[in-house]
Amino acid sequence: MVVPEVTITHLNRADGSATYTHNGYSIIGAVNGPIEVLRRDEMPEEATIEVNVRPAVGVGSPKERHLETLLHNTLRSIILTRTIPRTLVQITLQIKSLPEEESSTGINTSLTILPHLLHTAFLALLSASIPLLTTLTSTLIALPSTSTPLLSPTANELLRAKPIKSMHVFAFSGDGRLLLNESDGAFSFEEWEEACDMAEQVCCKEVDEGGVRLGGGDMEVDGVENSQNLERWLRGVGRSKVEWEQRWKSGT
Repeated sequence: MVVPEVTITHLNRADGSATYTHNGYSIIGAVNGPIEVLRRDEMPEEATIEVNVRPAVGVGSPKERHLETLLHNTLRSIILTRTIPRTLVQITLQIKSLPEEESSTGINTSLTILPHLLHTAFLALLSASIPLLTTLTSTLIALPSTSTPLLSPTANELLRAKPIKSMHVFAFSGDGRLLLNESDGAFSFEEWEEACDMAEQVCCKEVDEGGVRLGGGDMEVDGVENSQNLERWLRGVGRSKVEWEQRWKSGT
């Protein structure tokens, strides 16, 4: 599995930002907050979370509204909303590009892009220094009718493996809690359990850590081929962010 490429803190007019590229998907995320919230949306003991998903072409559709609901519910479970009450955290996700083969796979595209949106949103929140309870990692599992399960498949791999019996997206917290479970298709409980175990392995399994690098005016992070741990890779991004922001100390 190829680890995603990420650039964070590169948009000047946002409190936090991230560009995430993986398997042909490229998404730009921006976070503004904590900022003033409209009186009608204000909650006395918690922050208000607003998520906007913008498609690569055209205007939003029910697909984007559905994704916004899934993202809102998942991200709210990791944001420490009670530490910033009566404020607004605004998350905007602009889909920059999609794989050319995506429209030919014949599967639910809401599920194929969901892990990438989750990772982009989390990294943008990290860039904005929004208080978070834990990290978040997500992956896609595809179950073809005639072959072994596919872990985080590309659109081309899904096209070659047709017909796809079911698709599953799982998201896990840093301590291994299941935060999101979305499935589509026909499957048994045993097949779902196998897919969940596979996702937990890639998100949470302890393996050797990936590499990171800092460069240019923005912070860029390179992944390592065949890394099997998104959680530790994500923590590496977090450490690099802190080191980048503290670089002034080395010059004093």
